[in-house]
Amino acid sequence: MDPNKHDKEDLTWEEVRTEHLIQDGWIDFRRSDYRFPDGNVSGPFYSYSRKDYVVIVASDGDGRYLCVRQFRQGIKEVTTEFPAGGIEYTKESGYSTVDALEAAKRELREETGYTSDKWGHLLTVPSNATISDNYAHIYTAKDCRRSGAQSLDETEFLHIKKYTAAQIEDLIRKGGFQQAVHIMAWLLSQRS
Repeated sequence: MDPNKHDKEDLTWEEVRTEHLIQDGWIDFRRSDYRFPDGNVSGPFYSYSRKDYVVIVASDGDGRYLCVRQFRQGIKEVTTEFPAGGIEYTKESGYSTVDALEAAKRELREETGYTSDKWGHLLTVPSNATISDNYAHIYTAKDCRRSGAQSLDETEFLHIKKYTAAQIEDLIRKGGFQQAVHIMAWLLSQRS
């Protein structure tokens, strides 16, 4: 293919070979080769699929924000972040924004024991477009109230902490709020 003759706006890569290195209920980790718009083939490029997830910027009636503290094996540290969790779905049935909202309500209730009647959708955004095909669905939940106890999964060990807006800003500035999508969620919530 003559590189001067192809459509300059067509930047799509064509996947020409894929090997599934790990494929289980948690992740599909792949090695792929691609044909570039100029016709050349290159690889390997690594990518993965995993569940879409929700992040909830939740505040109580006093304006304090509900956060969770938990160990994250990627950075091998205990992090401070907002309640979050995966959206359950099957590839056959798919899911919708309504399902994402239901997942957000479930995760807030399970991780914190709090519920809300005031929900807002801020944004749905690719989690990491360079290497992953999953999306983060960002929500706010206002005037949250305790409605029960935590109901954690067998692999969840976390504590609930409440912070003022100034404390969250301070944590972010000092590197103590370690999840990039959660920081983005915070910034968006403060603009709306």
